[in-house]
Amino acid sequence: MEGNVAIKLNNVSKTFVIPHEKINTLRGAFINVFKGRTYEKFKVLDDISFEVKKGEFFGIVGRNGSGKSTLLKIIAGIYQTDGGKINVDGLVSPFLELGIGFNPELSGRDNIYLNAIVLGMKKKQIEKKFDEIVKFSELERFVDQKLKNYSSGMQVRMAFSVAVHANRDILLMDEVLAVGDANFQDKCYKYFEKIKGKKTILFVSHDMESIRKFCDRTAVLDKGRIIFAGKTEIAIQKYLDIMK
Repeated sequence: MEGNVAIKLNNVSKTFVIPHEKINTLRGAFINVFKGRTYEKFKVLDDISFEVKKGEFFGIVGRNGSGKSTLLKIIAGIYQTDGGKINVDGLVSPFLELGIGFNPELSGRDNIYLNAIVLGMKKKQIEKKFDEIVKFSELERFVDQKLKNYSSGMQVRMAFSVAVHANRDILLMDEVLAVGDANFQDKCYKYFEKIKGKKTILFVSHDMESIRKFCDRTAVLDKGRIIFAGKTEIAIQKYLDIMK
């Protein structure tokens, strides 16, 4: 890749195979040995190509089911592609589905260590940044309680705080911030303002005001294909047109 490119996708596709029947009994499994099962192929991403420059704040918008989250998971290395090529130049910190990498039976403290290790941090790095992570999440009073007693908003605070303190080059931000309260969202957006231009950020959101405020460029996904990638204001209009 060129030296100023952080992420480059060439003709990337992804298909899921969905069984028509759900087998949840032993008898059902026995019958299906003789009956055979049928499947349906669902193409979530179809020939996706674009690139994101280093330090760019890149938006991704589209209606529900258009493939946005799948795209981020492919970039994060959670899903493999069916075809095409993807290159990522830099360490990635994914902030995707709520609960990924967490253990509800462990305390908030233990989950911070667990999640940070998954993101590639060493124990000494975590110890050095632990107080800063907890302070940003505003969970000082609850850090030693089990995660299963946390609200979804509290889990978002903790997950976001770990993700942004992991010193990764590329941040993948899905719609999860919508779960947090207004004050914490505002805190996160102030953090975005602080790091804009310093880190590469892929930002998935249905909040067009946030897309307009932060994104240098934006791609519009529709039915697994990119129908536009470029100036954010044009992308927003394209998105609003397909939502009519």
